[in-house]
Amino acid sequence: MRKDVRILLVGEPKVGKTSLIMSLVSEEFPDEVPLRAEEITIPADVTPERVPTHIVDYSEAEQSDEQLYQEISKANVICIVYSVNNKKSIEKVTSHWIPLINERTDKDSRVPLILVGNKSDLVEHSSMETILPIMNQYSEIETCVECSAKNLKNISELFYYAQKAVLHPTGPLYSPEEKEMKPSCIKALTRIFKISDLDNDGILNDNELNFFQRTCFNIPLAPQALEDVKNVVRKNMSDGVKDDGLTLKGFLFLHTLFIQRGRHETTWTVLRRFGYDDDLELTQEYLFPLIKIPPDCTTELNHNAYLFLQSVFDKHDKDRDCALSPDELKDLFKVFPYMPWGPDVNNTVCTNEQGWITYQGYLSQWTLTTYLDVQRCLEYLGYLGYSIIQEQESQAAAMTVTRNKRIDLQKKQTQRSVFRCNVLGARGSGKSGFLQAFLGRNLARQKRIREDHKSYYAISTTYVYGQEKYLLLHEVLPDFEFLSESDLACDVVCLVYDISNPCSFEYCAKVYKKHYMDSKTPCVIIAAKSDLHETRQYYSLTPLDFCRKHKLHPPQLFTCNSAEAPSKDIYTKLTTMAMYPHMTQADLKNSTFWLRASVGATVFAVLGFAMYKALLKQR
Repeated sequence: MRKDVRILLVGEPKVGKTSLIMSLVSEEFPDEVPLRAEEITIPADVTPERVPTHIVDYSEAEQSDEQLYQEISKANVICIVYSVNNKKSIEKVTSHWIPLINERTDKDSRVPLILVGNKSDLVEHSSMETILPIMNQYSEIETCVECSAKNLKNISELFYYAQKAVLHPTGPLYSPEEKEMKPSCIKALTRIFKISDLDNDGILNDNELNFFQRTCFNIPLAPQALEDVKNVVRKNMSDGVKDDGLTLKGFLFLHTLFIQRGRHETTWTVLRRFGYDDDLELTQEYLFPLIKIPPDCTTELNHNAYLFLQSVFDKHDKDRDCALSPDELKDLFKVFPYMPWGPDVNNTVCTNEQGWITYQGYLSQWTLTTYLDVQRCLEYLGYLGYSIIQEQESQAAAMTVTRNKRIDLQKKQTQRSVFRCNVLGARGSGKSGFLQAFLGRNLARQKRIREDHKSYYAISTTYVYGQEKYLLLHEVLPDFEFLSESDLACDVVCLVYDISNPCSFEYCAKVYKKHYMDSKTPCVIIAAKSDLHETRQYYSLTPLDFCRKHKLHPPQLFTCNSAEAPSKDIYTKLTTMAMYPHMTQADLKNSTFWLRASVGATVFAVLGFAMYKALLKQR
């Protein structure tokens, strides 16, 4: 909604522009009329729309052409005043005033015009017959009002219509020539319909209609009013009501009817509630609410956000197979102006055998976006209507900003649920294989991944002491000289070398000594491709001796060249080390520590799956 409205009155001399303003303000016709009224501001609390309104007069006798042009450029709406008993002043509307205004305004954002026929007290006939063809010729003319400054007839109405033309303009919504809504308005209302269709059956049932009504207008519809609305639609179109609910066609028809009957404010109230501006674009304030993230803090989705995302998944998982097919995913993202997830997402999160994103994978991708790019996540939740459905002020309510990592280290405990592991290693060491193995893919399955669909991230859940946590693996490009702070900042580091390549370990040793030897970030050396013959490394120390010297865990043997899905044990270890960075290497070497962590993980993984299956049965 605009913060204020600026109304400019123009027209030929002596048509009564100044009298109209003075009659509005004093509620009586002035005995003496000056050449021009001073600019008047009507406070928000006395206007029907609760918006401050500035009324500006123009006088040919007192002002230059340049001053007129400046006022035209500043005006939100222009009233062209003519005298109903003066044919010349009517002719000047089209021969002078409309062309002049159009010359001075941008073609794509024409200022709305109101035609004002003053001095209706002096004639018995109406000027509407002459004015209607003009209104049909110029789409920027919002309406025409006949009034009398002397009798105070339609004075307040005139300024109300002028205000309404700015706050609830017809232009973006409706094409009078075509007698139908404009494509951008249909697109916006279609998104609103899809968000409001909570069960995604293509119909707004009574509950959904009531939720929509309460969301936009703060009052539910009485049962009779609901029936009346549906009856109006039934009378006018055959497929507007289905199974006693409103279809998209019926929903769009209702809004067309509101606009045709001059009730633009109804449609605008709906559009603005769902985040749209005057150009029917979602506002920056709606998509990107302010959220403060101090240094060394991360962003995660809270419990309510996960429940919301779960409901969105359920709404689109039509076949109840706990995965989103390409068509189901496309349907989910219909409320977006673009497809937000590319093919790389399928190689970032867990998928089923057909390569479709699973329920777990879907939540993982949202978790990843929140962690890496919170602004983008806010935008995505905005498209899905999070703040509207959850009845929150903004999408920022979906976020948890974690406390500073330094405090976690001091207190030796963390509330965080997402941990980042940077995976470094020389080219060909097996980093990509290590990421894909985390998603349950063995080497044979990895070979089917197209190079242009490759992802440098992998995210999934692990269980540590029975707690579900997200581990985010990031494959860092091996250009040693160009490692940035963001490449190095993480909760745990994986240094990967290929046991069959004698030159592979040296890179890991160099990275560790340069960047991690004096840091508090836990490190693990991964001896990848352990199914191959081990070759002596050219580095001065063997990997095992290097680990002993630097008090690191011994190199962890790893292969993804297996018939089954690769083992997940190493990923549980990495998450545990990320959660407990204060623990000494001696603690971490203790086998009972790992046993406790991983047994808890196994039990909870089984329990978690059983609970999810039970939930599905309930659905």
